[in-house]
Amino acid sequence: MWAEGNNLMHIDFHYYATYSMARAAGLNPSYCQIIASAAQYVDDNKEDEKSLKFMDGGRLNLIPTSHPLRHLYNTNILDNDQRTVWLPFHFLPGNEGNSLSEKIVCRKNSLIAQEMMAFCQSMVDKPFGLFLLGIASHVYADTFSHYGFSGVSSRWNKVKSSSIELENENKDDSVHRFSKKYEITMGSLTNWRAGLNVLQSEAAELFTGALGHGAVLKYPDYPYLKWGFEYENSELKETGNKRDNVSTYLEACENLHRIFREVGENRKETKTDECLDFEVIQEMVKGILEVEEPDMLKRADVWCEAVEKGKLFSKSEKILPYLGDEWNRDIKDLENENFSSKLNDKPVFKFFQAAATYRTYVLRDLLPQHGLILD
Repeated sequence: MWAEGNNLMHIDFHYYATYSMARAAGLNPSYCQIIASAAQYVDDNKEDEKSLKFMDGGRLNLIPTSHPLRHLYNTNILDNDQRTVWLPFHFLPGNEGNSLSEKIVCRKNSLIAQEMMAFCQSMVDKPFGLFLLGIASHVYADTFSHYGFSGVSSRWNKVKSSSIELENENKDDSVHRFSKKYEITMGSLTNWRAGLNVLQSEAAELFTGALGHGAVLKYPDYPYLKWGFEYENSELKETGNKRDNVSTYLEACENLHRIFREVGENRKETKTDECLDFEVIQEMVKGILEVEEPDMLKRADVWCEAVEKGKLFSKSEKILPYLGDEWNRDIKDLENENFSSKLNDKPVFKFFQAAATYRTYVLRDLLPQHGLILD
């Protein structure tokens, strides 16, 4: 009753919005393509952690940056997986509150998130720098959609299922699909929609082990949705859980644009065009986010159409294609490779360099600086 990917923001934002904000900031299209591909690949890189061993004695550790939510690793807080995948890559701790459980709850645009972005910006000159910036952009954007939930199984993630309210219809959820299929027999029953919402939420909370925002399904990840809920935890009653995703996602876009603009200003070789001030494109971006389309690929098409009509950049052009499928093929090729020296020719190797650098920095440097020692 709940869909795989409930804790994952969608490709329309992580690739197409990220690309658009980088390009509007004046960055080279090929750089935008790498940054946005790395941002999306954080969600798509779901393999178990494993090593590729080469005949010459070299070895590459493949670091997972996501997992299907049905994966059993996700349900065990004692397993290292929650702390090395979900927490650093999708629910960056906000460090607010008193207990450790409260401090690891993700917070929108937290000080930790800002420090993380500053570190990754400082590494852009590295061979894997753009890949690292893309990974950081993913995590930073997630603080605007995943705030209020943590990347470990926790009572702080539990919500009152019956409290979930949608102000505008989410036509992609299983409640809608069920209603369309059984509208004749269900039409006369009262509150059946709310009842199915409860069942769906409770099933998701159970199967994910109260990990992340599983209990509120995919609702944080629809840019256009207005919705609300209540936590089970009485300590969170006053946190204000009316969500306007358009407003929040617009804030994320503005901040990503600012970050990419700083990259272009500090490293002139990354720029090809003049930066458009965010105020110039703000209403257009807001209009894209407001499109009530449940299919993320169709929402991606809205970004593409705006770009092709010259409404987001200084000129009309096309968004370059996502590189993730190419990187997956690279991994398959590496499994049959004999010599580790060939790794440097593969862009996906730079992604794993960036992922390892990012994870080590966050878990062993950044979080401990704030008193959070989690791995």
